[in-house]
Amino acid sequence: MKTWVIKIGGAVLNTADAAKALFAVLASQQQARFVIVHGGGALIDCWLKDAGFATAKHQGLRISPKEQMPYIVGALAGCANKQLISQAIVAGHKPVGTSLYEAGVIVSQKLKALGQVGQCTDNSDSILPTLIAQQWLPLVSSIGFDEKGQWYNVNADEAAAAIAKKLDAELIFMTDVEAVLDANKQPLHQLNTQQIITLIEDGVILGGMEVKVKTSLLAAQHLRRGVYISSWQKPENLIALLAGEHVGTKITP
Repeated sequence: MKTWVIKIGGAVLNTADAAKALFAVLASQQQARFVIVHGGGALIDCWLKDAGFATAKHQGLRISPKEQMPYIVGALAGCANKQLISQAIVAGHKPVGTSLYEAGVIVSQKLKALGQVGQCTDNSDSILPTLIAQQWLPLVSSIGFDEKGQWYNVNADEAAAAIAKKLDAELIFMTDVEAVLDANKQPLHQLNTQQIITLIEDGVILGGMEVKVKTSLLAAQHLRRGVYISSWQKPENLIALLAGEHVGTKITP
């Protein structure tokens, strides 16, 4: 039975019934097992603003000073994770929330200039195979820890790719758009390495989508299979993808 790692963004939490619809689709699929990896950027922005902090990003990554981390961790591993658990229960799942540490991914600091922004650097024992075997639905927040116990804010796309590699699973990035778009805002159904390099150099793919596409390409190279980018606004796309249909953008090495 295949395992699918599905990454969803915080926008799902801000849209009425979006998570509920997504979990309902997953509940209808009995021939696959799932792991959900989530971010929560909009919620973090709200919490930081209420606390009087300014938000800054560099190349699509949130700069995360140490003094902001309690709010970032609280928003992601706390509120966002538990909101998703609530919706998963309603859809009939047995959800369990974890951080990247329990999922078997060790993190280190990416760049000093980014503060407590982490990168996935190593593997350790993971609780995920046991949870999946017992038909739990893991909901993994993109909060990670290093071997000294320091916490980090990890880009959720990178976190999902690391978990998919660890589990040798299929990988889907659920984003705000149905596919990666070309210069004329038309969907691109498949992208390889050279096409991605060209589109980034031409400024067509930039910001958060640049991070997502680069991460997707790295994941495709490590997994040696295609990685998908599709829209959470159309949960039925998942059914098509699970059936082997071509939906959204397929990233290939």
